[in-house]
Amino acid sequence: MKTPFGLLTYCSNIHPGEDWKHHFSVLQSSIPEIKNSVSKDASMGIGLRLANQASIDLSETANFEAFQNWLSANDCYVFTMNGFPYGGFHDVVVKDQVHAPDWTTDDRVQYSIRMFKLLAKLLPADMQEGGISTSPLSYRFWWKVESENPLETLHHATTLATQNMLLVLDELIAIKQATGKVLHLDIEPEPDGILENSTEFITWYEDYLRPIAIEYFAKKGNSTEETLAILHTHIQLCYDVCHFAVSYEKPEVVVEKLAKANIAVGKIQISSAIKVDFTNDAATKLKAIAQYDEASYLHQVIARKADGTFEKYQDLNLAIEDYQVGKHEEWRVHFHVPLFIEQYGELSSTQSDIVDTIAIHKQKPFTNHLEIETYTWGVLPPEVQVPLNESIAREVTWVKGLL
Repeated sequence: MKTPFGLLTYCSNIHPGEDWKHHFSVLQSSIPEIKNSVSKDASMGIGLRLANQASIDLSETANFEAFQNWLSANDCYVFTMNGFPYGGFHDVVVKDQVHAPDWTTDDRVQYSIRMFKLLAKLLPADMQEGGISTSPLSYRFWWKVESENPLETLHHATTLATQNMLLVLDELIAIKQATGKVLHLDIEPEPDGILENSTEFITWYEDYLRPIAIEYFAKKGNSTEETLAILHTHIQLCYDVCHFAVSYEKPEVVVEKLAKANIAVGKIQISSAIKVDFTNDAATKLKAIAQYDEASYLHQVIARKADGTFEKYQDLNLAIEDYQVGKHEEWRVHFHVPLFIEQYGELSSTQSDIVDTIAIHKQKPFTNHLEIETYTWGVLPPEVQVPLNESIAREVTWVKGLL
């Protein structure tokens, strides 16, 4: 929906369905109810998540036309998409496979191109901008810092992934030339991705993406200035509030660093992480956080010590197993929790990072797209769960109250 500070939606990755028939049926049963609650008298945007199979299915003419007709009949539209999870995302063990296939593979390239072709056709005629969020190149621990085999290294994976992104960039340039639509690929740093935080993202953008792209496009006759403009337009950051909060990054610092580096933000993914303060009642809090140790998703932990240094864990169970009294003052846990709840009994959330990010955006807008992303409703402890559509509507209403 339109707000004074950009288009607001929620991401449909909360809804199951890895093929289009299943996912569309859930959208049909959910979105009208949600829209009636949060945007009854105005058009509502949808943040569409498509698994690879669903993207193939929706590319079929009959399916696409049926979806367009449904969007029109329900006064809805698509302006942003989630192209991070390629395969199964519900009722399966996802863990590190959320990155698979990664950007070193042709499968990821072809999936992303297919998604952009769909988005170019789905964007309303009066909208010129759309974006798709994607993985931060690959999962860090699939690669080695050093190896006798250079094909196993992080450097090789980063280089190859960057080169593959340029194949998608070619398609985005072609789409803009043919339709006037400006589409951007929004890279989403997250814990344990090759690009985990703002420093790593900016370093990659400056030390890998720009040099590789300048060389690539020089062969096509583009100047350095033209190439830098192309990158600024089409390769942007997906600012996931939860992910940056887990890394203890202050929103104002991240936004300032991106502006200084002349890197655009394609969208803000509005999300919240769990925060555990171990400076008091630690035993009770350790028991409380253990309820969130579940088998579907990775829940990385970054622990802050008393001296201000950090310790990282690849999943929550590993942090719990390594727990020692007095070792850490605080944990930030990569577990997307409902936005409108600040306290979870003895635990708290990084909700204040959302409030701060939105306040910064209102003062000086730095993106046109705002997308709520809480996908873990099905694996939350029972006492936190409420009916899904009601929860989504409540999240949208809460964010609208900040704007």
